[in-house]
Amino acid sequence: IGKMENLLTIRGLKIEGREDSRWKPIVKGIDLDLARGEVLGLIGESGAGKSTIGLCAMAYTRPGCRISGGEILFDGKDMINASKNELRQIRGSKIAYVAQSAAESFNPARTLMWQFGEAPVIHGIMNYSEAKKKAVKLYEKLQLPEPDKIGWRFPHQVSGGQLQRAMVAMAMGCNPDIIIFDEPTTALDVTTQIEVLVAIKDAIRELNTAAIYITHDLAVVSQVADRIMVLRHGELVEEGETRKILADPKQAYTRELLSVRSLREVTKSKGMENEVVLEVNNVTAGYVKGVDVLKDISLSVRRGRTVSVVGESGSGKSTLARVITGLLPPTQGELVFDHKELVPIMKNRTKEDLRRLQMIYQIPDTALNPRQKVKRIIGRPLEFYFGMKGRRKKERIKELLEMTELSEKYMDRYPSELSGGEKQRVCIARALAAKPEMIICDEVTSALDQLVGEEILKLLENLQEKLQIALLFITHDLDTVNKISDKVVVMLQGKIVEQGEKQEILNPPYHEYTELLLSSVPKMDPDWLDDLLVQRKNKLASV
Repeated sequence: IGKMENLLTIRGLKIEGREDSRWKPIVKGIDLDLARGEVLGLIGESGAGKSTIGLCAMAYTRPGCRISGGEILFDGKDMINASKNELRQIRGSKIAYVAQSAAESFNPARTLMWQFGEAPVIHGIMNYSEAKKKAVKLYEKLQLPEPDKIGWRFPHQVSGGQLQRAMVAMAMGCNPDIIIFDEPTTALDVTTQIEVLVAIKDAIRELNTAAIYITHDLAVVSQVADRIMVLRHGELVEEGETRKILADPKQAYTRELLSVRSLREVTKSKGMENEVVLEVNNVTAGYVKGVDVLKDISLSVRRGRTVSVVGESGSGKSTLARVITGLLPPTQGELVFDHKELVPIMKNRTKEDLRRLQMIYQIPDTALNPRQKVKRIIGRPLEFYFGMKGRRKKERIKELLEMTELSEKYMDRYPSELSGGEKQRVCIARALAAKPEMIICDEVTSALDQLVGEEILKLLENLQEKLQIALLFITHDLDTVNKISDKVVVMLQGKIVEQGEKQEILNPPYHEYTELLLSSVPKMDPDWLDDLLVQRKNKLASV
C-alpha cells in the first residue's frame, strides 16, 4: 500500500494562554500528520492540550489563547495566515467539529433541523429542502428515534445522548474532509456509545473522511483510531499505531493510562445502615401531558449509602433527579424525605428541605457562573442557609476547599482558570456548604478523564464515610457502579427493570437488559467492537 495523501500537517505548534496578564505555554511544539481517510486519536488527561490542538486544526483558538509558533497546513493551505473569509469557507464545510457538550453547543431557541441545515445552506452545498432530506438519513444512520420527526424538536426536548448524536449528524452534513471529534461519546451510556462509534466508523469509511478523535478513554479510541498520540502538559509523550501502543507502550505515563482503575471498594461503617433518607413511592412523571417519562418508580436511599441508577440514554435517569429535586412535579406518587412527605414543587419547599438535598451536575462548565470567583460560588449557600458573613464565611470556605483537596489560593480564581477536575471539586464544595443529608450526583465524572474521575470518586467516598451523606449516583459507567455502589437500580424506557444489592445485580445470572449493558462496556482491544457486533448479529440470527 502506497503512502496516503497527507491532508493536515502541523509542525512545531506552540500555543499560549493568558494568565495573570502573562502568557503561559499550553502546547509546546507539537508535530502532527493526518492522512486522508485516517483516524488519529489524541489521548491524555485533563489539561494535556488535546482540545486546544484539535481546535487549532481549524486555526481556531479559544478566548485568552494564541498561536505563538509553528505552522498548520490543511490540504497545502497555510491556515495561520489565511484570511477570515478563507477560514469561514473552510470551517464547518471542509473541517467540522463535534463538541463534547452538546447541551452547551446547541441554540436552545432553534430546532435541531434548523441548526442542521444552517451550515450546508450558508456554504452553498445544498438548499434547505435537500438539507432536511440529508438530516433524516443521518438521523436514521445514527439510530435516533423517529428520524423523520426528531429534527423538529428543540434541544431541551431530547435526551443528552440523542443531542450528542444530532451534533455528529450536523458535522457530517457537509461531507467534510476532516471531522474533529472532541470527546463525542463521553456523555453517552454504553449502549448508545456503541451506536455512535459504529456510525462514526461507517461514516469515515464511506466518505473517506479523516478524523481527529480526542478522548481520555483508551478503550473507546482503540475502536476507531489508526494511530494514537499520547499527550501530557502540552507535550508529546508517545506516538504510534494503535495496536502497537496498546500491546507495548514505551512510556510509564502511557502504561498508567492503560492500567485498570485502582479505585478500591471502601468498607463503609454499619452504624446507620437501616435509616432511610429518601423514599420514592410509585412516582409517574412526564414533560408533556399524557406522555409519561417515568412510570411507577419506587426506590429508597439509606444514610451513608450509595444507590447507583444506570440505564441507557432516554431511560429516565436525569428525569428522576429532576423529580426528586422538585424541578418536575410528578403526576402521581409521592416523595418522602427523612420520614416526611416532600413538597413536589421546588419553589414551595422550605429552606430546610432545600438545604438537606443537594445536587452535583454532569458538566461543571454549565453549572458554575463564569463571572463569579470561587469564593462567591461556595459562599452563596453559606449566606443563604446559615447567614454567614465576613471572617466566619471565609474560614468556612477554606475548610470546604480543604475538604475537596483544593488550597485557599483557589478562592480568587474564576472557573475559566480551573481544570475540569478542579471545577468539579468546586461543585462538590458548593454542595457540601449546605451540610446536606443527601447529594444527587448526575454523571459527575463522565466529562472528566479517567485519572481525574477516579480522584473525584475517591473524594466522594471519603466524604461520604466521614459525613454519612447518602448518595444517589446517576451514571452510565458500569465500572464506576461496580466500585462505589451499595445498591443498583437499572432503568429502561422509564421503568425500573431490576434493583437490588450490587452483588445481586452485577453477578450472574443477569437480567437480559443488565447483561446487554455489561457486554457494551468497551475493552482495550481494537477488534472488540467488530467482534461484539458479529456476536450480536449471530445471536439474533439464532433466535
